[in-house]
Amino acid sequence: MDESSVGKVETEEFHYDEDIELESGKEFGPIDVAYETYGNLNKSRNNAVLICHALTGDAHAAGWHEGDEKPGWWDNMIGPGKAFDTEKYYVISSNVLGGCQGTTGPNSINPETGTHYGLDFPVITVKDMITVQGKLLEHLDVDQLFAVAGGSLGGMQALQWAVTWPEKVKFVIPIATTAQSTPQQIALDEVRRRAIMSDQKWNEGDYYGDRPPEDGLRLARMIGHITYLSDTSMKEKFGRDLQSGEKFNFDFDVDFEVENYLHYKGGSFVDRFDANSYLYLTKAVDYFDLTDGGDRSLTKAFSDVESKFLVISITSDWLYPPYQSKEIVKALESNDVEVTYSEITSTYGHDAFFLEPGQLHHMVTNFLSQVLVKDVMQKDVPVIHKDTSIKEASKAIIDSEFTHIPVVEDGNKLAGILTAWDVANAVANDLNSLSPIMSTDVITAYPEEPVKQVTHKINQYNISALPVVDENNQAIGLVTSDSITQLIQGQQPIPGTEE
Repeated sequence: MDESSVGKVETEEFHYDEDIELESGKEFGPIDVAYETYGNLNKSRNNAVLICHALTGDAHAAGWHEGDEKPGWWDNMIGPGKAFDTEKYYVISSNVLGGCQGTTGPNSINPETGTHYGLDFPVITVKDMITVQGKLLEHLDVDQLFAVAGGSLGGMQALQWAVTWPEKVKFVIPIATTAQSTPQQIALDEVRRRAIMSDQKWNEGDYYGDRPPEDGLRLARMIGHITYLSDTSMKEKFGRDLQSGEKFNFDFDVDFEVENYLHYKGGSFVDRFDANSYLYLTKAVDYFDLTDGGDRSLTKAFSDVESKFLVISITSDWLYPPYQSKEIVKALESNDVEVTYSEITSTYGHDAFFLEPGQLHHMVTNFLSQVLVKDVMQKDVPVIHKDTSIKEASKAIIDSEFTHIPVVEDGNKLAGILTAWDVANAVANDLNSLSPIMSTDVITAYPEEPVKQVTHKINQYNISALPVVDENNQAIGLVTSDSITQLIQGQQPIPGTEE
């Protein structure tokens, strides 16, 4: 198996037994969530990356299931040495609420009736999806995300995370997406839904146990797939080549290779996806609008975000064209949010974020290398005054479980640093004062300093912790070699900190 693969994986299930309040105001539960994880959560629980899937994706983002003919849908981006390096990050991928790949949706059994929900399943939104993701993260003991990323519907989820829980995510990577669905996008979704609902076998959503609306779902997928390609990619891939022979059939059977391709894509889709789920998920996409229907500007919507952003568009994407990504960038810049904008140069259209791993790897890796001290420093570090007794200092270290504590003088000015070993030495030698044992010649770090520089200091001076000080030399936190190396699970620096 490829060394850059996460290898064999299994989808797990999280059961949330309570109700959540949906954006519609309805209460809904219980909820099962299908998810997969890759890599390991570090001791500081600060290296988690949430990957959000597109419309018809699932939890299986990387690696191989037993018997798979192909790996997870973003395997070219997730794994050892890849953009989302599983030797550095704890990567989480879950199937969204309303999906049909293990998370509760319309094809799930309603515990109150013992039958499939069907259209009794409530209409949901992107915000409802991330509410469920939040419950999953609580289950996984993840308080804060290092990053959240996704394309298309996944990008909408990433944006919603930044707006709803600005304090919980450091880096946001929305790809080939929008801040609000446009009339054209809504129109395309409605045509796809009507294709399903016009199929007599749909039966008002009550087709479970019988034959599903295969023709309608197949047609919906064919329409959708056209939007994922570009005119250029279709010309390059198919041209006007005929499926067989050199002449037209002069009937309504398949003539062209592009027709045959669409029939193939539609046919394979009905074997793995639920028609009702397609209705619900496209509706959630239509409802997505960070401006709340125009009640606030997009700039206002982003007014509280605290994350750094990498916004990526695709040059040939006509479903979510670059101008929509640029609108997101402009609104973020209006709030002085740190944002990087990049375009994938490709003829593949909307699907390029699956098909251009080289460009995407470069963009994501460079972006995540912008980690600063403030992104990894520990803020809840206790400080002790230089006049504190050895007994009190010892108790402070024991109670806090920190091995290094900043020592301050009046005005919270940094005066030195004290280690657990210093205290042990003082106790062994029956000392009463901190002065003989604390280090006063202290190497410090600054909140806006790149982690790469701190890594260099740690290696150069062979130290394991640096007090973080502000412009007034006031102690505001601590950055340790553990807080850097634990971010990545193993003894390698985070992306961009390599020498």
